[in-house]
Amino acid sequence: MKSIKILAIAALCTFALSCNKKEGTAVSSTENIDSAQASTVVEALSQDSVNPDDAALAKEAQSKPLTTIAFSETDHSFGDIKKGEKVEHIYEVTNTGTNPLIISNVKPGCGCTVPDFTKEPILPGKKGKITLHFDSTNFDGAVNKAADVFVNVEKAPVRLTFSANITQ
Repeated sequence: MKSIKILAIAALCTFALSCNKKEGTAVSSTENIDSAQASTVVEALSQDSVNPDDAALAKEAQSKPLTTIAFSETDHSFGDIKKGEKVEHIYEVTNTGTNPLIISNVKPGCGCTVPDFTKEPILPGKKGKITLHFDSTNFDGAVNKAADVFVNVEKAPVRLTFSANITQ
C-alpha cells in the first residue's frame, strides 16, 4: 500500500512538474526525486497553484474584447441572521468601458451560495446585477464567503464577498 502511495505521488509530481512553473523557473524533469521531495512538491503546488477550471474560465472571459467595470460594492454584511434563514444580496455592476461587458460565470466558494447574474451583454454605461443567495442552515457564528466573477476585464476574476453572524 505504501509503495502505491509513493508511485501515485511520483506520478502526480511528474505531471505537475512538467506542467507548472514555480517562481519563474520552468521545471521539466523529475529525475532522482524521492518520496520526501515528492510530498514537498505536491504540498507546495496545492498551496500555490490556480485551479485549472478557474484559469480556463478567466482565459475564456478575457478572450472577449476587454472593458472596465464598477461595482456598487464588492463586500456586503448581512449582520445577524437566524440559523436556517436564506438571504440574498444584489451587487450592481456598471460597464464603465467602451466594449460590451460579458459576465461569463460566477463561481461561489461553496454550495451554500448560489449565484444569479445578468446573462446578456451589458452595454457601455449600462448596469447589470449579480445576486448571491446564501443558505445559513449549516453554519453557526461568524461566516465569511466569496464568489469569483469571471468577466471580460483585465484582472479577472473579480471577487465578491459577504459576511454574516449566524444566531440560533
